[in-house]
Amino acid sequence: MKKFIILGIIGGILLLGTLGGFIFYRVKMSPKSQDNYTTTFKIEAGTTKKQVAKDLEAQNLIKSSLALQIYMFFNKPSIQAGNYELSPSMEPEEMVKKFQNGDVKIDSAKVTLIEGLRLTDYAEVLSKSLNFSQNDFLKTASDSEFLQTLINDYWFIGKDVLNDQLYYPLEGYLFPDTYEFVSNATPEDVITKVLDHTAEVLEPYKDQILNNQYNAHQLLTMASIVEKEANKEEDRMLAAQVFYTRLSENWSLGSDVTAFYGAKKEMGKDSETWDVLNGVNPYNTRLTDGTMDGKLPIGPISSPSLASIKASIMPSPTNYHYFVANTCTGDMFFFNTADEFYTKARELSNENCL
Repeated sequence: MKKFIILGIIGGILLLGTLGGFIFYRVKMSPKSQDNYTTTFKIEAGTTKKQVAKDLEAQNLIKSSLALQIYMFFNKPSIQAGNYELSPSMEPEEMVKKFQNGDVKIDSAKVTLIEGLRLTDYAEVLSKSLNFSQNDFLKTASDSEFLQTLINDYWFIGKDVLNDQLYYPLEGYLFPDTYEFVSNATPEDVITKVLDHTAEVLEPYKDQILNNQYNAHQLLTMASIVEKEANKEEDRMLAAQVFYTRLSENWSLGSDVTAFYGAKKEMGKDSETWDVLNGVNPYNTRLTDGTMDGKLPIGPISSPSLASIKASIMPSPTNYHYFVANTCTGDMFFFNTADEFYTKARELSNENCL
């Protein structure tokens, strides 16, 4: 009889021990807290499961490294190295599943490409957020083999970009917007992602572009000039009309912004270098020797906005030949005759607003 009592006591103790161990395990395997903040947890290659559990406890992400070690001992998960985004509100089992699936945190950077800027400006801003240099980006954007793949992949990119007289072949093709890139993105990754978005932006106008007397490269070139010349949407449509009219009548465009781009200068920043108006290059539409009469620049001079692209496709139905801008207010004035133009230009010059 005593034997049965002793066995019963032992059995009860074992049962209570088992139950207590189970309760301990379940409590320790519950979320550390209800805090929803997230933190980056790094697992180096070769780290043991035991060390992973200890590191999680040390970072206050779990209640017990021992409980997690028991879980991993019986479930035998594989652990992948990497950076993981974790929260103390997660269950430890959920964390282990992330480690097993390699559900790593993807480090990324948001970059805003502003309309009206140049490819060199884009190279600078991208290099500040991503792991490549300005030169790396510009070199990739000018690589002939890479450009050929882009010609094959995008309907709006043609062999015009292979012209070796272009300063930067993809100038004007990277649509200005805010993008998010993975931090280890290469220049090729960035360019193709942005061009994918450019394709989305241009898709509604594809038929109008393909059936236009000017090809996509020329339309983007026009849009890039309009972007730099005008600020308001209606003014952009009017400016585009003026330029198209001058082209149709074999005039030069006479655009200062093309002259500054051709000289690799910036209007406003390099305003003292007005001698650039006479610089001979395939961008300068201010040349008076007849070489640029009836011609667009060899390529875009900036990254145009959608409003400027639309203006290049659908210019105003007016018939002006001249325009001048008030640099103080941004207002633009359009004229049919040279006399009207010069009168207004003198007026603005006297006001120091030309």
